[in-house]
Amino acid sequence: MRDCKRLAPEVFRQRMLIEGYYRGPITRKGLRERLLSFAERLELRTYGEPVIYSPESGMGKVENAGYDAFVPLIDSGISIYVWTGPKFISLVLYTCKRFDEATARSAATEIFELEDPIGTLSF
Repeated sequence: MRDCKRLAPEVFRQRMLIEGYYRGPITRKGLRERLLSFAERLELRTYGEPVIYSPESGMGKVENAGYDAFVPLIDSGISIYVWTGPKFISLVLYTCKRFDEATARSAATEIFELEDPIGTLSF
């Protein structure tokens, strides 16, 4: 496989994965509000409502129950996967606009109420 940093160097893109355990409940409405707040905090412009999915009971494994969501950005998008049982999230920020990684980490920590330790990966 080719190194992503050397593949299409003329196409700017910045990606960051943020993972961690969260406190408190996450509801569909709350997830919508948190995603919009996260985008706003990073000065990323949305052009549509977040799309949020939650499989019906019995469709998958109980331990994987939660939400899959995406918010479209003018400059790409934010995806999040929420496991409600273990209270764990995996958030992927993919943009064609520069953002500050420290701000993204602190915003995610605050908005999604993440506990330490928090895992991040930039690529």
